[in-house]
Order: sequence, then structure tokens, then C-alpha cells
Amino acid sequence: MEDTLEMKEAPAPRRLANWIGGRWEEAPEGAELAPVADPATGEVLALVPLGGAAEVGRAVAAAQEAFRGWSRTPVPARARLLFRYQALLSERREELAELLAAENGKSREEALGEVQRGIECVEFAAGAPTLLMGSQLPDIASGLESGMYRYPLGVVCGITPFNFPMMVPCWMFPLAVACGNAFVLKPSERTPLLACRLAELFAEAGFPPGVLSIVHGAREAVDALLAHPGIAAVSFVGSQPAAAAVYRRGAAEGKRVQALAGAKNFSLVLADADLPAAARQVAAAAFGSAGQRCMACAVVCVERGAAPEFLRLLLEQADAMRPAEGGGPAGIATPMIRCESRDRVLALLEQALRGGAELLRDGRLDPAPPGSGSFLGPTIVVKVQEEMAVWQEELFAPVLCVAEIGGLEEGIELANRSLFANGACLYTDSARAVRRFREEIDAGMLGINIGVPAPMAFFPFSGWKGSFYGDLHANGRDGVEFYTRKKMVTARY
Repeated sequence: MEDTLEMKEAPAPRRLANWIGGRWEEAPEGAELAPVADPATGEVLALVPLGGAAEVGRAVAAAQEAFRGWSRTPVPARARLLFRYQALLSERREELAELLAAENGKSREEALGEVQRGIECVEFAAGAPTLLMGSQLPDIASGLESGMYRYPLGVVCGITPFNFPMMVPCWMFPLAVACGNAFVLKPSERTPLLACRLAELFAEAGFPPGVLSIVHGAREAVDALLAHPGIAAVSFVGSQPAAAAVYRRGAAEGKRVQALAGAKNFSLVLADADLPAAARQVAAAAFGSAGQRCMACAVVCVERGAAPEFLRLLLEQADAMRPAEGGGPAGIATPMIRCESRDRVLALLEQALRGGAELLRDGRLDPAPPGSGSFLGPTIVVKVQEEMAVWQEELFAPVLCVAEIGGLEEGIELANRSLFANGACLYTDSARAVRRFREEIDAGMLGINIGVPAPMAFFPFSGWKGSFYGDLHANGRDGVEFYTRKKMVTARY
């Protein structure tokens, strides 16, 4: 009798739930679900419910209930819970990085780096006893004293993107709860797995139910958060059109809003720079994380005398980034988040080529990892005109535009014509050039001989122009100001 092969059905993908009031709340039967796919393989990792006003309403109600007690919790007690949370995140660093790489597609080194940045945000928030101190003056007039005290806003929310599923949420909720607020998080529906794990560890650290809630969803959930009268403030990170819309809608509803938007970051390479080091830094900044970060290098402007040698070195760096699945070693080219993201960029590239641009390196020819339809290798575009979309728009892809410049002044003028002003970098050995660059460039985060000048958590993430909507940036003292309100007390005794 012949042996027969028993066919086993693949297990159904895990169905995610909303975290409301300290427990998982399953979506009702018939609820709309979206697949959470591994960008490298297309494998469906989970199904995420796309919630709306009903789910947001229950989360806000739970947060309002939690706020009553949490806002009165002594600040040192809040800090101790945050230190416990930081320890749990550190203990599970590898687990969190593996989860992040699976749903986002980053390399193992990039995932571990992001996890570390998230942990550092919690560490900063744990300094709440110092961060929340007020100020007093004993004699503003004869027999009169005055003092300022900080208080939480109430229930606040965060809407986060797919590209940093740990770091960006950790910009928001740890500091918000340190300040005494209750927080509702709406993570990207493309990368919700890590947010769920963050909530589980938050509860394990001992935070009261309702202090942090998670509502999954897409535009309907965002609209519900912006419209809900119980939400006092909104922190958002996403594309420029979405950030502008969130800012307008939230402000019209009387909410405090910080909306971090898109970017088109310039790097200027002068002839006196260490060209091999500059090429390494520019390649890593342009092509790392598949170019899907708001601090990615999008345009490099090279002084003409140095251009041939720099481009040769840059090509060497790009050619060395072999394609691989997410979670692989450092220095690899990883997939973009979805096929539709890649297709949009390919259409813009074709448009630029028809207009006279040329490809110094064609990442479309790189072999994709098996099963990945969203892969695009490092791509270098030359002879680009300023009016082209590949120059003007945030591509969020491993595509680098190259321009030759006569010197620093021309490079600064070119960069300052951009609608965005998130970051800018200068490669030089001249202190005079550094000072001029610092004073004249229109960007909020500057790098000198480094490729990604993202600040640490105790400094603000300070984009300008079309890269930010609001008055108070994320992180640092700005973050404390954003999540608190002040009371001034003037007294005579």
C-alpha cells in the first residue's frame, strides 16, 4: 500500500484586538479586517480590525476613568513604573526587534537600533520628577510671591506611522503618562504587532488599566479621534498632506496638535570632505531602512571638483548593499513596506527619465528576495531638474537624487528652496563652512559629517516649514510643554 502525504492546512492568521481599559477587546463578527503582511515575503502575519467611532468612544471613556486616579498619582510613583517598564523593554530587546523586523522589513541591526531609541524615550520620561518641576519667585512685590505649577491635560492621543512602530509611539505615550495624562494610541494598521506587545508590557509593569489604550484602524479611527470632545491633544507623525489635514481638523476642534510631516533632506558634500566617509554616511542615510524614514537623505549636492570621485565611492557603497529579507544583517537592502508604495515610486522614476533624468544606478535591476514584490534596490538619479516630482516630493524609498554645485552657497540656496525642512547635513573639514551652514540653512535638525542627525529623546525633534505643523515639537522640553498646562499662583500671606 502506497504511503499518502497528509495535507495540513496552514493555521489561520492571528486576529488582533483593541486594548481598552486594561484588557483585549475582540472586534465583533463581521468587522472589517486588514492583513498585516511581512514586506519581505508577503506572508500574512495577522489580521487587524479597522475600528471607528465606537471603539474610540470606549477607549476614551476608559481613559477618562483612569485619568481621575492617575493624574493624582505622585510623580515619583509614576517614574518608578516607567523605570520598571524600561527594564521590561530592555529584557525583551531581542523579541521586540524580531517582531519589528517581521512586520516592517528592517534589518536586524536597524530593528535593534529602533528598539534602543524607544527605550531611551522611556528613560527620558522616567525623569518626570525633574521634568515637571515648576518655578517660584518669593518676592514679586512687597509681601507677594508667585509660582508656576504643571498639570496634565487629560486624555491625549497619538497617531503613528508604519516606518518606526516602536520609536514613534515611545516618543508619545511614555512622556504623556509621565505628565499625568491618559493616552489612546492608534498605531499604523500596517505595523500594529509591536504596539500590541508594548501595551502588554505596559500592563506587566503595573500601570493602572485605562492609562494606555490601543485602538486599531485607518482613516475612520483617525477622524473619530479628531472629533471626540474628550481628546485634549493629538500627536501625529505621517505624510505632509495627512499632517496638514490632522493639524487643521484638530485645531478647529479646539485641540492642542503637533503634526510631524514629510521631508526632503539635503546633504552637501564639499571638496575638502573626507569623501570615503561621506559616501558611507550618505549611502546609509539614503538607502538604509529602504529609505522609509523622515530623516533619510533624499538629495546629495556635491561640489563639482569632488563629484567624480564621490560618485564612484557612492556606487561602491550602493552595490555592496545586497538584497535580503527583513531581519537580516546590517548593510543590506531591505524591502519597502508594500507593493503599492514601490509602484508609486517606479511611476515617478519613469516620469523623471522621460524628462531627461538618468539612472547612475538602477535599483529595479537588483534581484528581489524570494516572495517579495515590494523590493527596490538602491537607486541613484542624476541630471534631475528641480521641477521634477522625484526632486520635489518625499519618495520614502531607496532613491537618491544627485546634483553638482559650485560651492556651499549654491548648495544652501538649492536646499532652502525645498518646501520641507526636516534635516540637512554638511560634509566638510572647514569650521567656517560649518558655521555658515548652521546659520543659513532652513532645517531644524543638522548633521555635520554624519548622515542621520536625529536628536536624542531629551532634545526636540525639530522640523521646520512643511515638515511640521504646530508650536511644540515632540520630545525634550517641548514634549513636556505639549503634554502639560500651567497654573500661576500669586499669594500674599
